[in-house]
Amino acid sequence: MTLKIGDSIPTFSLLDQTGKSRTNKECKGKPLVLFFYPKDDTPGCTAEACGFRDKYELFNLLGAVVWGVSNDNQSSHLKFAEKNNLPFPLLCDEDNSLRKQFGVPKALGILDGRVTYISDSNGVIRHIFKDLLNGPQHVTEALSILEEIKRK
Repeated sequence: MTLKIGDSIPTFSLLDQTGKSRTNKECKGKPLVLFFYPKDDTPGCTAEACGFRDKYELFNLLGAVVWGVSNDNQSSHLKFAEKNNLPFPLLCDEDNSLRKQFGVPKALGILDGRVTYISDSNGVIRHIFKDLLNGPQHVTEALSILEEIKRK
């Protein structure tokens, strides 16, 4: 299944880097920025995660929740988050179940894709941004859409 704009985000629950269970139900009433990235501690993924970190206060001001997702394990996520001072949860999708639920494609058929989903406070997807090579652009896109949502 591939989710598209206008679809509701399916209910999910995954552990984050600290072992805490995270479910999108806890985001009810707030926009959610869910960014899927290929791999912890790689140059593009680090640039993307640090971009979200650097603009995290803006996301908070817009009332949004930010979560990263990859198939790395808890230990890898914890090291990545600590090394880069990431203030948001990184969800452990080790079996790619959430990636499959959202329909996040592989790039070139082999690399996990980089896709960001922005949902509104009702859990409805308002924007999907796909760009494997430009991680920082995911931050810019998310902020732009959240500002648009807030204006409405």
